[in-house]
Amino acid sequence: MATDALAPTVRPATREDLPQIGPLAAMLVHAHHELDPQRFFPATGSTPERYANFLGSQLGDADTVFLVADAGGHIVGYTYAALEGYDYMALRGPAGVLHDIVVDPAHRGQGVGRLLLNATIDQLTSRGAPRVVLFTAEKNHAAQRLFAQFGFRPTMIEMTRDVEQI
Repeated sequence: MATDALAPTVRPATREDLPQIGPLAAMLVHAHHELDPQRFFPATGSTPERYANFLGSQLGDADTVFLVADAGGHIVGYTYAALEGYDYMALRGPAGVLHDIVVDPAHRGQGVGRLLLNATIDQLTSRGAPRVVLFTAEKNHAAQRLFAQFGFRPTMIEMTRDVEQI
């Protein structure tokens, strides 16, 4: 696939990508906050740098899958996932856990999310993940449709009760 604005390639993230990934991560935080401001914290001016620093700390971890969609040197999306063992609090055996998938709004509807999701699933399963799990905001119906097309099924519902409601 050619590397131009219309045909991004998916590749492992690098430290050099972090300045472009930070704003995408902040956009993810902002979008979740907009969906449910009581549940999700807001993005701040430092969110891009802080999130990029966290993701940068994951580079080189053998259990991490951190991919970008690169369109001619412009990062138009990314995924962050990890291989995890037994999680007794989630009652879940070993799995690949997709933590983030983000596509720049200007590039949505062009198959970028599909490319990233497919590559991430391939990476996780090729490393031995017997299943891939993810969480999605209850009101994020577009993401849920994409995930369902890849064979994901609902398995848990998070419920939140704020203390001030007591």
